[in-house]
Amino acid sequence: MDSARVDSWLWAIRVYKTRSAATTACRAGHVRLNGDKVKAAQAVRIGDELRIRISGFDRILIVRQLLVKRVGAPVAALAYEDRTPEREPQAALGLRDRGAGRPTKRERREIDRLRGREADDQEFPHS
Repeated sequence: MDSARVDSWLWAIRVYKTRSAATTACRAGHVRLNGDKVKAAQAVRIGDELRIRISGFDRILIVRQLLVKRVGAPVAALAYEDRTPEREPQAALGLRDRGAGRPTKRERREIDRLRGREADDQEFPHS
């Protein structure tokens, strides 16, 4: 076996939960093979680079082993080399629990300070 379908390979290495989800991603243009958009039946070979758009971020995978049947996670991890760059951690600035109500004046000032905004105390100057 010198090639495998892109959708089948992505399903086999556990990038997508179902093969139909992998097929849908290919149709939507979220999968690129060596820089080009692919159809689900496109052949993938060892050494090819796949860019998969998931949740707004690109995963970059290099094919190391061809699989057409779904395998366990440890075996699947050996079938590709992950060259995805590290994501910068996003701090949850000023996020509050749902249902906590409006922030108090003190909490509003703390949120503004965390976001890098200075409190505008001069908005309504006293006469």
